[in-house]
Amino acid sequence: MSYKLDVTNADCYDGTTTLINKLGIKDENELKSSEALITAYKAASLINEPLAHNFDFENYKGLHRVLFEDLYDWAGNTRTIALSKTATVFTAPDKIEELGSLIFARLKRVDYFTKLSQNEFISEIADLYHSLNMLHPFREGNGRTERVFFVQLIRNAGYDIDYSTLNSDLLMIGSIQAATGVMDTLVEFFEENIVSR
Repeated sequence: MSYKLDVTNADCYDGTTTLINKLGIKDENELKSSEALITAYKAASLINEPLAHNFDFENYKGLHRVLFEDLYDWAGNTRTIALSKTATVFTAPDKIEELGSLIFARLKRVDYFTKLSQNEFISEIADLYHSLNMLHPFREGNGRTERVFFVQLIRNAGYDIDYSTLNSDLLMIGSIQAATGVMDTLVEFFEENIVSR
């Protein structure tokens, strides 16, 4: 299933939709393949590292930086262009820092969901996932950054999730529905895939 980004050629090589990259790759499919290999290796390394002690917006941007620093000069920086997917319009670029700071301040206030029952935890995780998806702070790589961040956050609260065995279509459908105000599928996704450690 595809959830295609509305095409824009900002930050791309002239006459293409291929992002300008440090590898000098101008073919979009070749870039996607290289990006997938590099970020999969980096994500595996990050997931196996000791847990972060601070799940703030700077930490989140730092995860993106590590995942994409070999590919893009702007890795770890918030986007400067408007983005949308299908009928979903993401946070305007000039509001990302403000809204991101509020989202992560709330996460800290609730102690990173460490003192919740499992039902409360799953509801909060689904809501946070939706909030970060709508924030969509980066030009590329939002989903991959979210997945690494959520593995670390979920483990920090005493649970676990393994994205490699999950139904990514269900997660995508849940994300699309959540953008319209219907959270049921996203909650169901996390109910089915979060387990106690």
